[in-house]
Amino acid sequence: MNITKTAMITVCGRPNVGKSSLTNALVGEKVAIVSNKAQTTRNRIYGVVNRDDTQFILLDTPGLHKPKSALGDYMVKVVTSSLSDVDCALLLVEPIPHVGGPELALIQRIQEEGIPAILCINKIDTIEKADLLPVIAAYNEAWDGFDAIIPLSAHSGDGLDELIKELSKYAEEGPQLFPDGETSDQPERQVVGELVREKLLLCLDKEIPHGTAVEITRFSERDSGVIDVEAVIYCEKASHKGIIIGKQGAMLKKISTMARRDIEKFMGTKVYLETWVKVKENWRDNMNYVRSFGYRDE
Repeated sequence: MNITKTAMITVCGRPNVGKSSLTNALVGEKVAIVSNKAQTTRNRIYGVVNRDDTQFILLDTPGLHKPKSALGDYMVKVVTSSLSDVDCALLLVEPIPHVGGPELALIQRIQEEGIPAILCINKIDTIEKADLLPVIAAYNEAWDGFDAIIPLSAHSGDGLDELIKELSKYAEEGPQLFPDGETSDQPERQVVGELVREKLLLCLDKEIPHGTAVEITRFSERDSGVIDVEAVIYCEKASHKGIIIGKQGAMLKKISTMARRDIEKFMGTKVYLETWVKVKENWRDNMNYVRSFGYRDE
């Protein structure tokens, strides 16, 4: 593949609209973790898509929300800084005929940066076609500056080819930034930690998974190709630790087994995973802890 152009695209939107699902669908493999809970993505993640002569670099960002902690402040900063120095912003929204506060705030940031923007209405597989018109009308009324409005479904793949075609208009002549076969900028160690965290989000209820962080303390390969991973799950309260471990260790075993399967799929080899749970009270409010878990400013 002869890449001669690149396009940097920020994918932004409120929590839970499907930004990571869209990034994964365009890349063709899982580079960002997905759950049905808000604030699944905490860092900015690059997804790399090579099509014809163009390399698209998608910046999957955390959902824009009102921060309630130092971690929340960091996540909002990531979103707003991701709208600088890109070729295009892709605002992802749900098919609801109302423009909410997070969407208006993002539109305002896009206008301030003076960058081209595409409105993508996700989850069209959940509504009737006629229901799209009021959604489009509501956004046109809020701002008539979108270069294009594309209805799509990250889940079914509808509209993705049209989106890539539209995004290719913003590609500029330039060198290939990521080598062939590389689909993300995340180190393997970081992806592995995120896969463990995804299972915490899937298996645990209420606030507990949002108060967790995962640190990979060991990541080594044996001569046989087997990878040894040791992961420490931090939570904010002793009572949460009990819930994460579960009765006779059942919940932790379930989380670890699910994570190990995904890590093996990602690494393409057998993985031996060991997990521990430790308490670090109110780590989300302590910027030093937030940084130590890998949430660092650029």
